[in-house]
Amino acid sequence: MADLGRRFVAKIERDGGPLPPELAAAFASVPREAFVTDGFQRRDGTWALPGSAGFLESVYQDDVLVTKVAGGMPVSSSSQPSLMAIMLEALDVRPGQRVLEIGAGTGYNAALLRALGAEVTSVDVQEDVADRARAALERAGVDGVRVLAGDGYAGSPGETFARVIVTVGVSGLSPRWFEQVGDGLVVAPVEHAGTHPVLVARQVAAGDEERVVAQVVCSSGFMSAAGPLLARHPRSHPAPLAQSNGDRLDVVAPARWAGALEAARYRDLQYAAGVWHERATQMPLSGQSQNPLVLLDETGTGGAVILPDGSVLAGGEDPARYAREAKEVLDRWEATGRPSTGAWQIRMSLTDEPGTPIWYPAEWELRPRARSHGPS
Repeated sequence: MADLGRRFVAKIERDGGPLPPELAAAFASVPREAFVTDGFQRRDGTWALPGSAGFLESVYQDDVLVTKVAGGMPVSSSSQPSLMAIMLEALDVRPGQRVLEIGAGTGYNAALLRALGAEVTSVDVQEDVADRARAALERAGVDGVRVLAGDGYAGSPGETFARVIVTVGVSGLSPRWFEQVGDGLVVAPVEHAGTHPVLVARQVAAGDEERVVAQVVCSSGFMSAAGPLLARHPRSHPAPLAQSNGDRLDVVAPARWAGALEAARYRDLQYAAGVWHERATQMPLSGQSQNPLVLLDETGTGGAVILPDGSVLAGGEDPARYAREAKEVLDRWEATGRPSTGAWQIRMSLTDEPGTPIWYPAEWELRPRARSHGPS
C-alpha cells in the first residue's frame, strides 16, 4: 500500500501541483478501493468490479469514479483526486475542527478529512448513497465520521461547524450553512456559464447587515444537486446543451490567435464570458476535445460559439447580434489582461424564495494585480 500510495500522490501532484505534507499523507494512507467495492463505471460505459483486470490501477488514477447511474446519467461518484486536493487545501481544515460535508459520495472525501484530523458530519439526500458511504467508512476503519441521510440545504440543524465543504454542483449557497459555520469558510462548486467553479465563501458584517463574499479557487465540473440548491436565480445561465447545433453554425470570424488557448486558459475565457454575458454556457461540438463556450440565443437553438483559437461561429435567428457580442467578450478579455479564473472576487445576493432562499453570485470585480498577461 505504501508504494501504491506514493505513486498515487505523484499522479495527483502531476495534474494539480504540489500537495502540503499532511494532505499528501492523507491521500497516501486512505485506501480508495475500500470506497468502491461495488465497482464503478469506466469511461467507455462498462462497469469495473473488484478483482477485474486493471481494477486497482484504475482506482489509483487521478480520475473521477462514477459509482451510481440513474436513467443513463451519473448521480454519485468519487471525485477526481487532484480536484479534491484543491478543495481540501482551500478548506484549510485544522485538527479537531468540525466539518460539515454536503454530499457524501462514496465516503472517501470524508475519510481524507478525517485523516487531516477533522470531525466530520456528512449529509446526502440519497439514502442508499449515505448507507454505502457509512458502510465503506466502517470497512476502511475510519471513525469520527457521521453520515446522515437528509436534505443538504438544511445542513445539520442545531449544530455548529468550523468549515463546510460541498461536493455537488449547486446554484447557490444555503443560508443554513452560514448559520452553522458562523465566520468559518464554505467551499462549494457554484454554477457559472455551464460549469461549477469552486468558490471559497464567508459571511461578513457590513454595517447592520450580513454579506457573503467569495473568491474563485478553480474551474470544475460536478454532478448537480437537487431541490432548492439547484434553484434558478437572477444571474443563472442557461444549462449546457446536451447535443450540438454545430450543423447550423457558420464561421463568422477567423482565428484570433496563432495557436489555440490551452485548456486552463480557455476556461479562464469561459469564466469571464459568464461574468459579462448572461447567456454564456457550453455545448458539445464535433472535433473539439472540450465543450466550447457558446452565447446561446433566447430560443436555445442559435447564438455564437467562441472556439479556443478565438474564431467565432454563429447561427440561428440573429447570428449577427451574437457574433458581435462574442467579439465584444473577446475584446474585453484581452483589454482586461486575460484575467484568470482565480482573479475574480464575488459579492453574493440572497434570493427571496420563501423558506428556501440561496446566496448566489451577483457582482464581480477583478482583484488588483491579479490579471494575467501571459502567453496563450
